[in-house]
Amino acid sequence: MESLHSVHDIEAFPSSSPRASVEVIYTSDSICRQSWHVWGIILREFLDSRELIWRLILRDISARYRQSVLSYLWAIIPSIATVAVFVLLKTSGTIPISETPIPYVAYALWGISLWQLFTGCLASSTGSLAAAGSLVTKVNFPKVALVFASAGSPIFDFVVRLVPLAVIFTSYGVPFKWQTIFMPFTLAPLILLALGVGFVMSVANLVLRDVGNALGIALTLGMFITPVLYPPPFEWPFVLINIVNPVSPLLIASQDLVAYGGLTMSAAFISSWIFSLLVFLGGWRFFNLALPRVSQFA
Repeated sequence: MESLHSVHDIEAFPSSSPRASVEVIYTSDSICRQSWHVWGIILREFLDSRELIWRLILRDISARYRQSVLSYLWAIIPSIATVAVFVLLKTSGTIPISETPIPYVAYALWGISLWQLFTGCLASSTGSLAAAGSLVTKVNFPKVALVFASAGSPIFDFVVRLVPLAVIFTSYGVPFKWQTIFMPFTLAPLILLALGVGFVMSVANLVLRDVGNALGIALTLGMFITPVLYPPPFEWPFVLINIVNPVSPLLIASQDLVAYGGLTMSAAFISSWIFSLLVFLGGWRFFNLALPRVSQFA
């Protein structure tokens, strides 16, 4: 996310409400109360800042594609290029990849799109506070809005990638299954998990900027230990990838809906759903507790 240079950046988009300026609704002491009642305060602050979050999302998307020749194609090109390389490696026998339930091109393109949704949300949320610069300390507003807004651009990119996905699926004769209407229930925990970890990582990255660089390396390695471009292994000990890695059951569930119209690992999916929700809530609480103590590093 590009740096926020002034309050005017936040107000760059017209508001549908009569209130044009950003209202001060954030106080650091209110979120540090050690009580279950704090969740009421946190949720109210989130609801009160939803207009600000929407403006930040629009600003991020506009800044990403403004003055770009290829424009929205940049949301598609990386995934297509990655899949093209793996198709070449698979065809040449360089990398042995077992048979997939749907044609490999469609399977890999869907898998990489899911992975980019997760990593995009995680990377953007991690860098959200650092990218905001002095806005974190000089403007009084709920800083959690920056983290939530950071997920807007990756989600928008994912929606854009659905267009070539539909073309590929149609070209390879992959039948549409009505169960795919439940796809949002498999995508939601991916986003929640990314934001939950992002809450913690954004604070850490504000204190130590090496965190962002280390995250990029970790995500690159993570793609190869997660069944993104290959079917999930079920032989021991490789099946541990699906057990230890909380992202695997979420990806597999989305792939299963597309390929089979049902879940092959429903218990693991439910466990990962619950885990993602707990990480999200825990990360959100940690963010509210830790940020007032480290905001001077912005």
